[in-house]
Amino acid sequence: MNKLRHASLAGAAITVMMLTAACGGGEKAAEDDYGKAPAGSSSKIGDGSPSGSGGYGSGGASGSAAADKNAPAKQLAVREAPGIGPVVADGKGLTLYRFDKDTAKPPASRCDGDCAKAWPPVPADDASATAGLDAELGEVKRADGTMQLTLAGWPVYRYAKDAAPGDTKGQGVGGTWSAFAPDGKKAGAAVGDAGKDGKDGQEGQKEEEQEKQPEEEKPAVDGVSVKDNPTLGKILVDGQGRTLYRFNKDSAWPMKFACNDACLDTWKPAKPVERSAVRGVPQKLITTVTRPDGTKQLAVDCWPVYWFTGDKKAGDITGQGKQGLWFAVDDQGKKVTTPAS
Repeated sequence: MNKLRHASLAGAAITVMMLTAACGGGEKAAEDDYGKAPAGSSSKIGDGSPSGSGGYGSGGASGSAAADKNAPAKQLAVREAPGIGPVVADGKGLTLYRFDKDTAKPPASRCDGDCAKAWPPVPADDASATAGLDAELGEVKRADGTMQLTLAGWPVYRYAKDAAPGDTKGQGVGGTWSAFAPDGKKAGAAVGDAGKDGKDGQEGQKEEEQEKQPEEEKPAVDGVSVKDNPTLGKILVDGQGRTLYRFNKDSAWPMKFACNDACLDTWKPAKPVERSAVRGVPQKLITTVTRPDGTKQLAVDCWPVYWFTGDKKAGDITGQGKQGLWFAVDDQGKKVTTPAS
């Protein structure tokens, strides 16, 4: 009798564990993937197909290349990056980056743990400026007690997938990472783009502006709701009425993100939402997952969801069936395979 009771309790414990791990375990798997090679950028914008590997942390380089990602910057230099403009690089030519979720006034780094494997912090020691660099060098104490280099107050990082001098694969990742311009602002920003550097690109940004999340990560005001589409039936839309899609090359268990780099120019990670703002779909299906760059993304039934830049107005479903990989999501969290036309 006791043996049966113990067996029953053990079985119940396993069941609870499996239910708990159903999505939470997937998120942990995503965090583990910071140290592994994620899917590469697509061969063409919108394809979402992985091409090549490259890796985060030690997975992206070996030997001296890996050591370079954690080495002092030495003499910083200004280099011209095709399609971006002048950017700041370290003494070996590796591009240096800043993170929108950090702050410059006061300096503070919010990239720790697995994020720091993908974006190795640059040590504060042995760094000097060169001609053309108009931003002041400084340092900030990280959560682990180490000192990190700052530029115009912003903590400085390298990107694990930049394999060679001059690479700028980190530019725009997740909508939150940018190469440094010589003045410490975000490289490639258009004139008049306030960003996090103040109105019209001027100095003196407000602290509340620094704390502001990027547009694509702010919780949607209206959350997630269900729309009756005449072709696809009941589908999920975000707070702006944009159709939400999932990508067949992602996975919910283990959690993997196959849409990275150039793919994100076309398929934007949906904003996390409060469960209280969910309408028409079971709240238990709505979760938030952590992407390889440390940003948060809405997930439905543990699958990361996106909106499509090709959808020009609320209710559009032009992303449905793209490359046979992208599909809308129904009110039960399942992908909709009905053709768009």
